Amino acid sequence: MTITDAEMAALLAPGGFRFLRRLADDEVPPVPTPPDRGAASCLREHGRIDSAPVDIDDPDLPAKVRAGWHDMAVEYGLLDDGREFLLGVDYSDPEDVDSEWAWARVRLLDEWELGGGDDGPLPLWMRFYMGRRFVPEFTVMSLDGRLLMNTTLWGNGTVSTIVICPSRLLP
Repeated sequence: MTITDAEMAALLAPGGFRFLRRLADDEVPPVPTPPDRGAASCLREHGRIDSAPVDIDDPDLPAKVRAGWHDMAVEYGLLDDGREFLLGVDYSDPEDVDSEWAWARVRLLDEWELGGGDDGPLPLWMRFYMGRRFVPEFTVMSLDGRLLMNTTLWGNGTVSTIVICPSRLLP
């Protein structure tokens, strides 16, 4: 069963995201990754830039992940003048086995949180638990599709955000 836009808005609000609308498939800009690669498998020659990794056991994990994400969002131009961007969201009911991924246009509010820690405001599909801590895991894209950012947990026990921005490649 698919959740509604109103339910999606309620899920995103505690994290500091104002849900604006779900994009129709034909409105989604092309993702700026090569066709045969996801964000995590992109290389520097594809326009990949990595933030400083944060160990999941670091007591300052929430603040460091938040700061790293925001620094990259500002530096590489994720946010438009209204602080809007696209967020990958799962419209499937939490009881469903299969995901129903879509892009939602959202606005980052003045008060927002996505860091991680013992608990957090993000919906379950934007985080997962590592022991007693949650770790953020989500993907965002600029409205024009020129950059994609992915925050994830890596196999070495660190969390970081990567940006895929082919326009930053040197000729």
